[in-house]
Amino acid sequence: MSFVKPEARQREGCQSCCCWKSSFALGDIREPKAEGAGEGCCTGGHLSPGPWPPAPMCSTADGTGAWRVCDCPFREDLWVREGKILNPEKLFFDEKGSADIQLDCKDSIIAPGFIDVQINGGFGVDFSLATDDFKSGIDLVSQKILSHGVTSFCPTLVTSPPPVYHQVSWGAVLPQISIRNGGAHGAGILGAHLEGPFISKEKKGAHPEHCLRTFEAGAFQDLLATYGSLDCVRIVTLAPEMKRSSEVIQELTKRGICVSLGHSVANLSQAEEAVQHGATFITHLFNAMLPFHHRDPGIVGLLTSDKIPPGRRVFYGMISDGIHTNPAALRIAHRAHPKGLVLVTDAIAGMGLAPGRHTLGQQVVEIDGLNTYIAGTKTLSGSVATMDTCVRHFQEATGCSVETALEAASLHPAQLLGIEHRKGTLNYDSDADFLMLNDGLYVQATYIAGEEVWRQDVLGM
Repeated sequence: MSFVKPEARQREGCQSCCCWKSSFALGDIREPKAEGAGEGCCTGGHLSPGPWPPAPMCSTADGTGAWRVCDCPFREDLWVREGKILNPEKLFFDEKGSADIQLDCKDSIIAPGFIDVQINGGFGVDFSLATDDFKSGIDLVSQKILSHGVTSFCPTLVTSPPPVYHQVSWGAVLPQISIRNGGAHGAGILGAHLEGPFISKEKKGAHPEHCLRTFEAGAFQDLLATYGSLDCVRIVTLAPEMKRSSEVIQELTKRGICVSLGHSVANLSQAEEAVQHGATFITHLFNAMLPFHHRDPGIVGLLTSDKIPPGRRVFYGMISDGIHTNPAALRIAHRAHPKGLVLVTDAIAGMGLAPGRHTLGQQVVEIDGLNTYIAGTKTLSGSVATMDTCVRHFQEATGCSVETALEAASLHPAQLLGIEHRKGTLNYDSDADFLMLNDGLYVQATYIAGEEVWRQDVLGM
């Protein structure tokens, strides 16, 4: 079954399509504005009738995963069949078919679904607490985040005792996490993000010191003894200055696990060495790491380092909640390395709930407005921001284009995880996970595999 939604036409080899505006008279085309057109997005311009098929889009062909709108027109229909975004030429010319269902999206912005690679829980659920009903908790969070535009995520565990990770008699967490596709039941699960316990005591942040560990003795075997199976693990955050970290990073990357640098006192040379051994991500930039210094910028210096291996891109997470990072610092990072910025929520169990006391693994956390602290301290401990809030704050704080803000929550995390061929874009043959947003970037509807899984009620439109 296929149905029509706004769609952009691309030349073969075009890397990505981020978003566009939709008025949806089938058969219309839009001519982009010559000025102000952004990368990866088709917004602006006017509607005028045109022939089918439309002329192809032009690509920047710069290998960055983005494309630039030029003066050629494009079709405004998004075609979906069997959960994938369809090239309508196949339907029209090869199959002589047409759409079964046509949906008017009422001038919405259409964008790929958001991907959150660091979320500790929400709505009263803490992913770092081992319980027998953990699966029902993760199901609740995956369903609730649909309303905030998240279609895929990595449930994140903070530093915990080893039994929490793998000991079944404790109701261990990792055996209860299954990689799965999204749908009406909730957002898809891409795999776990294990943040700690192999991190720096000096930069532990909200992580309990008594649970921190090293892999000095057995290297990768120490890590396996702590986590147990790595079958469902997608990201591991560690401190690269720890002894034998290079061995561990290489072993993790061999297994297709993304290594992130964070909660660390590493200098720039140590961070560059970690990247040369396979690390590709920085956990919540600026937070829980040495501050930037002009003689040794530390991990932050990776954003402009000339020691990154050819063809490799370093990505970095940003908690754009207005609390964890000053807007000026957010602008500095974005301007230094815009193609590596990945928005994360770092949300805790208290996201979506009233202020009060909640947990973050072994710690008790107090929520005061938008601030979350370890109880009795002023140590920040995660966030209560939702992903759509982070997108709006990022766009407002940096003054970037709408498409740039949306890419930071969709295309870039997909590229980080190496799944940009199916997630994070609106390219032909990619998964039909997409959002309808209004001009204020508030989510109006969420689709997974082409099926509507959440919609703002009529009174809220």
